[in-house]
Amino acid sequence: MFNRTSLQAAAALVSISLVSGCSVFSDSDSAGDQKLVVGTTSSPTTLDPAAAWDNSWELFRNVFQTLVSFPTGSTTPASDAADCKFSDTASRVFECKLVEGLTFSNGHKLDAKAVQYSIERIRTINHKGGPNGMLGSLDKIETVGDRTVVFRLNKSDATFPFVLATPAMSIVDPAEYPADQLRKDGKLTGSGPYVLDSYTERESAELTKNPTYKGFADRKNGGVTIRYFDQSDQMVAALKKKEIDATYRGLTAEEVVALQEDKPENKGFQLVESTGADIRYLVFNTQDPSVAKPAVRKAIAQLVDRDELVNKVYQGTAEPLYSMVPKGIAAHTTKFYDRYGSPSVAKAKKLLRDADITEPVELNFWYTTDRYGSSTAAEFKELKRQLEESGLFKVTVQGKPWKEFQAGYQKGEYPVFGRGWFPDFPDPDNFVAPFIGAENVLGTPYVSKRITGELLPKSRRESDRGTVTDEFVEAQEIMVQDVRLLPLWQGKLYIAAREDIGGGEVALDPQTVMQLWQLHRRASW
Repeated sequence: MFNRTSLQAAAALVSISLVSGCSVFSDSDSAGDQKLVVGTTSSPTTLDPAAAWDNSWELFRNVFQTLVSFPTGSTTPASDAADCKFSDTASRVFECKLVEGLTFSNGHKLDAKAVQYSIERIRTINHKGGPNGMLGSLDKIETVGDRTVVFRLNKSDATFPFVLATPAMSIVDPAEYPADQLRKDGKLTGSGPYVLDSYTERESAELTKNPTYKGFADRKNGGVTIRYFDQSDQMVAALKKKEIDATYRGLTAEEVVALQEDKPENKGFQLVESTGADIRYLVFNTQDPSVAKPAVRKAIAQLVDRDELVNKVYQGTAEPLYSMVPKGIAAHTTKFYDRYGSPSVAKAKKLLRDADITEPVELNFWYTTDRYGSSTAAEFKELKRQLEESGLFKVTVQGKPWKEFQAGYQKGEYPVFGRGWFPDFPDPDNFVAPFIGAENVLGTPYVSKRITGELLPKSRRESDRGTVTDEFVEAQEIMVQDVRLLPLWQGKLYIAAREDIGGGEVALDPQTVMQLWQLHRRASW
């Protein structure tokens, strides 16, 4: 049957720590030159880092470099393309010295000017839904010679190294990427562990070792073919037919449970479980009349039964979440439970009646059909059932493929929609800041002067991230009062693989991004 390796996230004050479980094989027996085939339901939305603040990062991490990154087992940014540090005591000047002799995979020189160009084009293009929002603290970039880059910040920001460690800040070749628009030829040029030899949208990506790579990644395979699946059942079937060696992202709860069963068809496979920091939540667009009144949003918060949701839909592969900051991250709370307690139709009805709402409220809920796994449709069916069973709401549920869905919520077309969040970096700031402000990752303005004007700036002056709990606890209290976002559940991540594949237990970094170079075929097992 499936051998099960469990990775538990330590509830450390400042980060997530992935703890390796027992592997069934010895790492000394790896066959590092063999190519692997990995399946996922999470296909890129773009090949240009200037446009991506989503799961396109999975591909970017493996073909681009960033100045700093998260080596295996580390939750603190460390050297990748450069050695970096704050050169002042106020966390406002961050200096990086590039590794000597770096080149892009096409042979072009990777120097300080290329780094400056890569970051500045993100700001110039300012793609809607892209990563420019992560650079709010950046004032200007200077270069000194060919190898030194100096980032001058407009305010103290101890999280800036974490931002630079995200795949959004991938270093691109100025000769291949226009300064003021996205690259449109469907190709990708980086300096990371692998070269993208070919790419077919929503079908496959062919990665081979980059012979000129200089970085921290210890590549344990000879290359990887990524296959993109529309449905997770197709991916599982391909795994069992040995058409792919491993999976990441997209397994449904039913599939995980089925793979754990002692059945003949599960023989020869393993399942690696990680208690991750990925969360799911509802977004309320208050510019839409249906949810503009706080009482409507609060009544929904009062009715949603997270326990029933995760038990019925996710069967133990998720757990209820009562704050936007999940377990395992500093400042995690249960503020929504503290405020609303157990689901109550009577309390929800009173909230609405006190706001002079006496008729059932008609709502339109939207979700993406191909981003977070096939269970999303069942999740929204259950939310609809819970709300309509109260007699207080009439809910219409609609789904769209990710690209259409993303375009829709960025235009403010959806009154209520579901989103998932995989952390950019393991810090409470990353579960609050991206969602607050006139321009946020959600496309729906959410202004909170207390959070953006006081709490976040105060926390970002502290390089010791264990001392910022109070600020983020207060921020979560404000978010509960506003009910602009409604956390639903915190998930677990699973890698299913053939029994002869090693490295799954260390393949996910603290951003829960797959480091494909960790996967390898055992020489003997």
